[in-house]
Amino acid sequence: MTYKIEGLAPDRFAPLFTMDDAGLAAINARRVTATADMGFPCRISLHDARAGEELILLHHVSHDVATPYRSAYAIYVRQGVDAANYRDELPPVFAGRPIALRAFDASGMLQGARLAGPGEADAAIRDLFADDAIAYIDAHNAAHGCFAARIERDEP
Repeated sequence: MTYKIEGLAPDRFAPLFTMDDAGLAAINARRVTATADMGFPCRISLHDARAGEELILLHHVSHDVATPYRSAYAIYVRQGVDAANYRDELPPVFAGRPIALRAFDASGMLQGARLAGPGEADAAIRDLFADDAIAYIDAHNAAHGCFAARIERDEP
């Protein structure tokens, strides 16, 4: 069993970078500057922004399903980065962070969950996918609760 983790599509967010601060505020978004090399995880590149880089902080529906498990929270995105694409490896934004893994069936109902400490996410993902009922896993930063990435099966 293999899995894939992809960043969000940058085209979805490109218009945000042309908006002024008032326009961003009208949609509950903010322009921010990273103040450290860790702590500003871009959901497109799946890398932390470096100190001094500009990001947009916005509300994002990460689990858009017609179930009680519909989920949304704040995320950061950067301009001018490509969407990440990982196969059977974890993106840099997982490193050094405890990750909450929420496993869903094809109808968007929660079927299982794991809390993975630093270095434990790969094994936890594989363990959750051992259950054939699991269609995908949403990863969240355990401390802040924000969406990190969607993990999908990647089988031939």
